[in-house]
Amino acid sequence: MTRAIAHVDMDAFYASVEQRDRPELAGRPVIVGADPGGRGVVSAASYEARVFGVRSAMPIGRAARLCPRAAFLPVDMAKYRAVSVQIMGILADFSPLVEPVSVDEAFVDLTGTEPLFGRPEAAVRRIKARIRAEARLTASAGLAPNKFLAKVASDLEKPDGLVVVPAGEEASFLAPLPVERIWGVGKVMAEELREMGVTTVGQLQRVPRAVLARRLGRHGEDLHALAFGRDERPVVPFEDPKSMGAEETFGADCGDLERLRTTLRAQAERVAAELRDGGFAAARVTLKLRYGDFETHTRSVSAEPTQDGLELYRRALALLARLRPSRPVRLIGFSASHLGPPSRGQLGLFEPDAVRRERLAAAIDRLTARFGAGTVVPATLLSRRNRRG
Repeated sequence: MTRAIAHVDMDAFYASVEQRDRPELAGRPVIVGADPGGRGVVSAASYEARVFGVRSAMPIGRAARLCPRAAFLPVDMAKYRAVSVQIMGILADFSPLVEPVSVDEAFVDLTGTEPLFGRPEAAVRRIKARIRAEARLTASAGLAPNKFLAKVASDLEKPDGLVVVPAGEEASFLAPLPVERIWGVGKVMAEELREMGVTTVGQLQRVPRAVLARRLGRHGEDLHALAFGRDERPVVPFEDPKSMGAEETFGADCGDLERLRTTLRAQAERVAAELRDGGFAAARVTLKLRYGDFETHTRSVSAEPTQDGLELYRRALALLARLRPSRPVRLIGFSASHLGPPSRGQLGLFEPDAVRRERLAAAIDRLTARFGAGTVVPATLLSRRNRRG
């Protein structure tokens, strides 16, 4: 049976929710993100703001220069999550196989649902109509025989679009598109392909698989398959997260190593709490530093899985020592990945205090759940809280 996979992607989600809830913003450029006088980034931009060149992840200062008359709003994640739950509930009415990709997009496997909802294209139109009627928002969608094609299709006719890729037309659908549309082709890979005379997917289709494999290794074989629209991955509902992390952009570039360490400790404790709340332990820690010119460096290390904030911090601190910041830092970020189930007391083989800290962390989590965040914090973070206060 040919699969029918839809990718449903909300249009300018954060900004659209704000325009819906604030009628005075209808038709106006809306930018959701950091304070325009600060140094953060754009989280979302309405289509009216995009006309001026504003894009997600752009420095907020640049967005303010491009579109000074926009309405700048802070991120209201609690509200967006509530709307996301409503959207995902609508999708679940059409299939038990819904795979959220983020708060504003998801894959839906409509294979075999014809007796209930008619042909898959008709089902997708019903999904879009319900989102418009119940959430008062628009969504773009792609419908195809697999996830890769559905994702590509959903991006082509935004906002409020629907693009269908019929089975058997996968290669011809992809051929005229720029090669950057293929998963895994970023700036570096695109430049390497450009050196081979490849700028469109159709040109990539004409490169023998053996040539791509010889030039690009295993990734070359994957590119060859995707160029013809081959993707066998199933829609997997409620997939465990692959990583958890935290970042902080400083108000002014920070050259104080002690402040970097304190910020890192706070991030490690926050991520450790999220790991414990989700029932995970992390085997890999990654540190990210970004300088004022946006030059970014990362380092990672893998060790025994843990959900202990102090242990995570010690690993990140070792990475900071390896990076040795050469100038003031704009952003510092910490993430934990390679997640799996916790092995209680596993670190006790290497550190006698590990089990005691696990019990202490569990007690702190209970206090936090009862009295709120910040009830108990490491002593090293008290001065940081006082500075902010």
